[in-house]
Formats: sequence, structure tokens, C-alpha cells
Amino acid sequence: MLAFAKDITKNNPTHSEEANDAKLKSYMDYQRRLNHELFVYHSLEHAKTCLQKNIEDCRGDNEKLKPCLQQVFPFAHRFADGNVLMLMLRKLINGHNSSNNWYRMNAFYYTLVYDCLERFCKIYNRLVRESPEKAGDYNDISGGTEIDFDDWVQLFFHDLDFLVGRKPHYTHYTFSKRNAAIAEAIDRAMKTGKSRADALAEIRGEYDIDTSAIAVILGKRIEEKDLELFYTSAENPIYEYLYQSEEMGFGDGETLIDHSYFLSFQLKGLSAQEAEAVMAELSKTRKTEGH
Repeated sequence: MLAFAKDITKNNPTHSEEANDAKLKSYMDYQRRLNHELFVYHSLEHAKTCLQKNIEDCRGDNEKLKPCLQQVFPFAHRFADGNVLMLMLRKLINGHNSSNNWYRMNAFYYTLVYDCLERFCKIYNRLVRESPEKAGDYNDISGGTEIDFDDWVQLFFHDLDFLVGRKPHYTHYTFSKRNAAIAEAIDRAMKTGKSRADALAEIRGEYDIDTSAIAVILGKRIEEKDLELFYTSAENPIYEYLYQSEEMGFGDGETLIDHSYFLSFQLKGLSAQEAEAVMAELSKTRKTEGH
């Protein structure tokens, strides 16, 4: 199974405060309608099928294939050709279908997965709105509900460092705020005469940027060493820390998983400006309550 920021096999999340907040409960009810495993699987499979058809239609002509890659994989096409992307998709699907191990992805793989999820989400949501009977062909991924891609990314991605310098179509508030800070730090370092690569090397420690993310940011092509998916046994409790009590949350004893869902609940559907105002108010509340 692919290892995202949260366990995608858990489809019935709960929040300790939802019984006291009708809007929070409604949000958690939405989360409980989602089947994350199926969403990821169909996103990857749909991308692989689309890519395979276009490779065949172009008869292996990479120049003819480029426009398709740019459309289907708007971010990932920058570091790999069609054959490499196909190899990556097969590795992702094989890893996703494995129940014995958790497969960790580097920034190259996360970029590709982001492209696949975003494209499929648009297609699926359109089916839900316009042809709900066809949406049923995908084994009821969301109980007939449109999937909020921005919200899903907020919950299941660790970061979007691979998009530093790029403009996604969604707010991605917390990640975009971090990316803006990274971009500003790069610009400051470059103004002292450093190259973009040297600037990233200088700030990498401060922002804890993965080396694979740096390669993507710099526009480097994927290398053989980057094609490996590292794995660990499914018996290893890689998500256990999320359920441990967190004293620094919005309430004493709050777990990281509760904190994450509450934050996503507060940010769902907001513009960057609206999210900024909400976060300022939450910060004010925390200070008032002494957290």
C-alpha cells in the first residue's frame, strides 16, 4: 500500500469533538463517505490507461506525445518522458495493490500522484454531477459525493515542496504558505550572488526540504536511483504517532489526527485570504486559552 501522510485504508475516521459541533460532524460524515484506496487506485489506473493509449496512438514518437504528457501530467512531464512515466505508474499501482508493505514515495512520485489524483478527481466529480450512474462504475468511491481535492491533499500529503515555483489550481493554504516562504528564501539567497541550486542547498536545513524535492524544484530529470519505492512491513506502526496525545494542539490532550482533521475542517473551501483570516482567529483563540 502506498504510504501517504495518513493511512488511506482507514475509511471511518472520527473526531473527539464532533458530537459537540454539528458542522464538524457534517465534515467528518463527508470524510467517512470516502474510500481513499479506491480513489488512489482509479486515479493511477486511469492515468496509466490514458498514457498507454496515447503512446500507442503516437507510435512511439516522443515529439507527438509531448502535448499529451503536458496535458495529462502538467507537473510530472517536466522530469520524465512517456516510457518513464509508464514505468512509474506501474510501480505505483503494484505498490498500492500490495497488502504486505507500506511503500514510501519521494518527491518525483508524489508529483506524479498529484497529477493523477487531480485529473481523475475532475473527471469523477463531473460524472457525479452529470452522469451519476456512470460514477457508479468506479465502485462508489465517495457515496455519490464530489471529492474535494484541495481538502484531500491537505489531509494526505506531507507537503507540496515539489511545487515550489509553480502555481497549482487550488488554494492548498498551509502548503502554499510554506512554499511561498521557501521561494522568498531562495530569492534572498540568489540576490547575494548564489545560484538557485546553491540557494536551495543553503536553506534546505532550515525548511527540512527532501533532496528529491530539491531535484524537482531545480527541474532535473528523474534518475535511475529515484525510481525505487522504499518499503517497510505493513506490520510496522508507521501511523501510530498520529494517535498519540499532543499537548500543543488546540486543546489539551488533542491527538495529531484530531488536530489535522479540525484544521482541514476550518480551511475547507476557503480562499487564501479567507484562510489567512481563519488562521489568525484560531491563533488568537489559542493565545486566549493559554495554548
